[in-house]
This record gives sequence, structure tokens and C-alpha cells, in this order.
Amino acid sequence: MAIGSGIMLVWPTIKRGAGAAISASDAVILINRSHAVVLDVRDDAEFAAGHIAEAKHIPLSQLPERIKELNKFKERPVLVYCESGARASKAAAILAKNEFKQVQQLQGGIRAWQDAKLPLVKG
Repeated sequence: MAIGSGIMLVWPTIKRGAGAAISASDAVILINRSHAVVLDVRDDAEFAAGHIAEAKHIPLSQLPERIKELNKFKERPVLVYCESGARASKAAAILAKNEFKQVQQLQGGIRAWQDAKLPLVKG
């Protein structure tokens, strides 16, 4: 029973994979206090429709080829997001594999950001 309880306590951390998922409000704190680099991994049309201010845009499909553009941020916190979270999880794994130290994912993606009534930049 003790082993089962231990596994249940550790399972969410294992399941999360690379980069913890954080709420929109925690993301704002990370951006403002830790000067996190914000990375949008959605496609071009999604990005143009609205994105977090000062977000760097590299679609997930291009991330492996363009990872060098982010190498100077390896020691800084990186907040990754997509539309709902699936692509951000894959991107976080790519970043972790490339030795980025502090990767976080926006839980619920840009939808959660919008639900929290946080601003977006269009264009």
C-alpha cells in the first residue's frame, strides 16, 4: 500500500514530462518577475490572430531546425504555449532535450490566457 501511495504522489510529475504546466496567472508572474522568454509554437495564422506580447514565434514543425535562435535563452525561464497545450508539451520536450534549464508550459494554452481576460497582440 505504501508503494502504491508513493507512486500516486510521483505520477503527476512523471506524466507532465518536460516543463511543468502553469496557470495563466502564474505565467504572468513568471514573465514579469523572471523576465521569461515567451515562445508561441502555433502556426502563422493562429499567431497573427492574437498572441502574448513580445512572444517569439516558432511553429512546432520548425522548432528542431530553428532551435539555435533560442540558444541564448538556455539559462532563462522559457514559457511555451500553443492553442490548448498539446503542441506546447512537445515543444517543451524538444527544449529540454536541447538543454534548456527552465521550461514551463502555459496550462490550457492561449485559450486559458483568453479565459483569464489577459491581453493579446494581433498581427
